[in-house]
Amino acid sequence: MTDVKNEIDIDSLPPRKQRKHRYRIRMEELLVTYSNCLLCVFDNVGSRQLQAVRIALRGKGVVLMGKNTIMRKVLRDQIEAGNTKLSSLLPCIRGNVGMIFTNDDLAEMRKVIESERVPAAAKTGQFAPVDVYVPPGPTGLDPGQTGFFQALNISTKIARGAIEILNNVWLIHKGERVSSSATALLTKLNIKPFFYGIVVSKVFENGSVYDAKILDMSEGELMSRFFAGVRHVAALSLNLGIPTLASLPHIIANTFKKLVAISLETDYTFEESKVFKDYMANPDAFKSAAPAGGDSKAAEPEPEPEPEEEESEEEADFDLFG
Repeated sequence: MTDVKNEIDIDSLPPRKQRKHRYRIRMEELLVTYSNCLLCVFDNVGSRQLQAVRIALRGKGVVLMGKNTIMRKVLRDQIEAGNTKLSSLLPCIRGNVGMIFTNDDLAEMRKVIESERVPAAAKTGQFAPVDVYVPPGPTGLDPGQTGFFQALNISTKIARGAIEILNNVWLIHKGERVSSSATALLTKLNIKPFFYGIVVSKVFENGSVYDAKILDMSEGELMSRFFAGVRHVAALSLNLGIPTLASLPHIIANTFKKLVAISLETDYTFEESKVFKDYMANPDAFKSAAPAGGDSKAAEPEPEPEPEEEESEEEADFDLFG
């Protein structure tokens, strides 16, 4: 399918179809060249910021932006052509999303991408991505604007001819719309509370899609979670009586315990049960000897109580009840 499209005379097509055809060829080449892809959200990201990310990723990855309809069409065509690994990537093409292809370490790539963040002023009507606090202290505003702070229920005082905020003010709550009064106050105080940048939302790795937060986990944490799942599978398998790779070691160990128990109760002996039978017949022979060069005082038996202590106890009893 790709070879047929490459044979098409692109110059003979209208300009709009030329762009679409070149985009299709480029995306197909990237899907073949790279096995990993970071799905990123580009909300409130400017062209200069995007260019800085492209420069930082030179030689490590390729940024691909475009319309979601074209992306989904290319993915569907590739899936129909036999590349079924891309079927998990198709539902993720939603919203203002872009793709960054790479074969390098995904965690390091994510750090490079999300490190490019720029401060931004609050705009009326937008949803706040974080909580916004106004710190206490002098504002530099003249006393004539005290009524503005009173309308926002902000405690102030006049100090050295300027308004001073007394307490830390929780001005904007995360997830709520920014009000016009909050925008006006932040503008007066010259505060840019928000930081915008490219956010890595999903990771596509060798046909699997998972949340980008998994990249923050260390190898030890991943292994502990993996073995916790293995233990759950083994417990479930043992209770249901269905052997699995997780429960097989436990089944073998439990069976061995039963065979040793049978051997101890009968005259039948096999190679592995000899040591247990010998221990049951003569346990004193398996007592560990004192280590050479050890503390001789630790090996000495405790001294028996002296008879004088017993006489003193008898005298005490005689004196008490005499």
